[in-house]
Amino acid sequence: MAKVEIYTADYCPFCHRAKALLDAKGVKYQEYPVENDPDKRAEMEQRSARRTVPQIFIDGQSIGGCDDLHALDANKQLDELLK
Repeated sequence: MAKVEIYTADYCPFCHRAKALLDAKGVKYQEYPVENDPDKRAEMEQRSARRTVPQIFIDGQSIGGCDDLHALDANKQLDELLK
């Protein structure tokens, strides 16, 4: 199975929605909360070139945020990436 990483913040409904999709698919992921960790936030921004959460990576590749994750799923591409 692919390595999935997700940078999140507790206050973010999009983070909860992205994690819910991953949970529904039975995907194990490494979560990095950034709201109280400036070093993790800086790492996220460097890796993704974005400042918003969530930021999701599959096997080290940035796939974007919640809407991007759901779009991949709707287009039947997410399961292939997760193999």
